[in-house]
Amino acid sequence: MNQIYEFYPLAENAVVIQLGMEISGNTFERVQQIAYQLEKQKFDGFIEIVPSFTTVTVYYSPVFFEKKGAKFPYENVCHQLKEILATVESIWIAEERIVEIPVCYGGEFGPDLDAVCEITEMNQENVIELHCGGEYVVYAIGFAPGFPYIGGMNEKLACPRKSSPRRLVPAGSVGIAGKQTGIYSLDTPGGWQIIGRTPVKLFLPHEKNPSLLKAGNRIRFVPISQDEYWAVKGGQS
Repeated sequence: MNQIYEFYPLAENAVVIQLGMEISGNTFERVQQIAYQLEKQKFDGFIEIVPSFTTVTVYYSPVFFEKKGAKFPYENVCHQLKEILATVESIWIAEERIVEIPVCYGGEFGPDLDAVCEITEMNQENVIELHCGGEYVVYAIGFAPGFPYIGGMNEKLACPRKSSPRRLVPAGSVGIAGKQTGIYSLDTPGGWQIIGRTPVKLFLPHEKNPSLLKAGNRIRFVPISQDEYWAVKGGQS
């Protein structure tokens, strides 16, 4: 791999591979290529990887290396990573999976829709139309289990986070923060501008793959009525 990258330690059991400083489609593709290759070439002592917007964090077992007589586990891991990265090619292909996410906008489900309208100087219909008008990409899963960080939102919808975060944001809430949109997978505190809610469960803890979405998935938001919301909600176990 001839692209530029840097290593730095995150903790005594983790090394971060830094691939860029700004979110971009090119950096995202490199992150996914490396994540794909590391899953194929797991070295001894490897625990897991966590890909993000511009980094891949590799967790390993320092105890494993110490038992093998390695005095500096971090340096050992970095050496192995350099060898693996040298083999990375453009072989990762984004999963062509498009997930439609139904959203009931405004009202009790979107308490900040009016605030977003004021910030963006648009009416509700225009905000909803813009939010539903694009095809989005899931860049990473984080913050809470199953929470997708989603890129591709129209910049006309960009809004700052709330000055005072809510103590509880219901699962399924669809929000805007800066130039991103996201979906709360669990009931958690949060400061995003909430414009709607989906009845779809994003985190399924008892499933083999508990996160409905994963990096590389594409999303389309589809507006629905409250009646449709409750119909979908009631149909889920």
